[in-house]
Amino acid sequence: MAEVTEFMKSKIVQDFTTDIRQYNLGPLWEAIPALMHKSPEPHAQAYLWKGSLLEKKLLEAAQIFTPERGGERRAIYLQNPGLDYRQPWGWASTTQTLYAAVQLLQPGEVAPSHRHSQNALRFITKGEGAYSIVQGERIFMEEGDFLITPKNLWHGHGHEGTKPMIWTDILDIPTIYALGGTFFENYPERIEQPKVPDNFGSQRYAAGMLRPVSDRNPSVAPLGSYKWEHTYKAIESLSQFEPDPFEGYAVEFINPSTGKTANPTIAAWIQKFPKGFRTKAQRHTSASIHQVYKGSGYSIINGVRFDWEEGDFFCVPNWAWVEHVAEEDTYFFTTNDLPIMEKFDIEKQEAYERNNGQQEVTSEFKPLLP
Repeated sequence: MAEVTEFMKSKIVQDFTTDIRQYNLGPLWEAIPALMHKSPEPHAQAYLWKGSLLEKKLLEAAQIFTPERGGERRAIYLQNPGLDYRQPWGWASTTQTLYAAVQLLQPGEVAPSHRHSQNALRFITKGEGAYSIVQGERIFMEEGDFLITPKNLWHGHGHEGTKPMIWTDILDIPTIYALGGTFFENYPERIEQPKVPDNFGSQRYAAGMLRPVSDRNPSVAPLGSYKWEHTYKAIESLSQFEPDPFEGYAVEFINPSTGKTANPTIAAWIQKFPKGFRTKAQRHTSASIHQVYKGSGYSIINGVRFDWEEGDFFCVPNWAWVEHVAEEDTYFFTTNDLPIMEKFDIEKQEAYERNNGQQEVTSEFKPLLP
């Protein structure tokens, strides 16, 4: 092995490598160590954003930007510090595959309709009276609701209420950008007009996931809004049983006409961790973004303790050990790129086997605050 290493450093090899580079050719013998890792080595880092900071900056942005001035959406995205925002491949990336942002719509405002090749979803965290209009259906949003906008569907937002409306956006922007499949189009008019009754989908699914017979045929988005009352009932009913040792109590939003994830490339869950519950550590090929909807506690990611409370966001990179500890009853809104990993058949998971499945804390994360 030493002989091979010395040969690779020899002048004849180095000269040949320099020679082929001038023709835009590359030496695989140098690239293999950087390209072919024995296990995933993502550039994305585990990181936590404080909800108090995000809301403060959103309210400050409201004094500067409106949907008419400064862009169509008043949104602040979560930039992973391990992904260089100055480079196209790292811009607007919360993980290497997903984008997360918080968005604010003020009473009376309209965010114009558009469509794009990225899949989008929303989780409503504060306010009432605003709506999202998707393919001609006005969907009025309430706290805890989950909304989907699969790729290429017209969508815009309006606000008929009296209080600011804040929600979370998750899109697969980094994935679609990396694949070279980005398309975007503005609606011909400012905002699409209704074509069906308000909240049409949730009225058709008034009993939750009992689907109309007509939806036996696959449809892109037969149900655009998943109401919190149904989600809460489902997860509380699940809570009478033993929790999963790795995920606690977790329910997944699915497309009722296909049984697959509600959005093709992004999985979305609500997770509950009872007070005092500690999961066992695990790691996945898939990366995840967690929003603390209710509760407080901490997570340990590769030995680093991340303390969180209501409103905070944190991300777990690919193949990072993670476990969660709830100091009070806690609810996460969790998204991940599991569908992407499954499509490429590279999803893998592993349980932490040492110390009864729990990591040692080696350091603590200190969040940035104003």
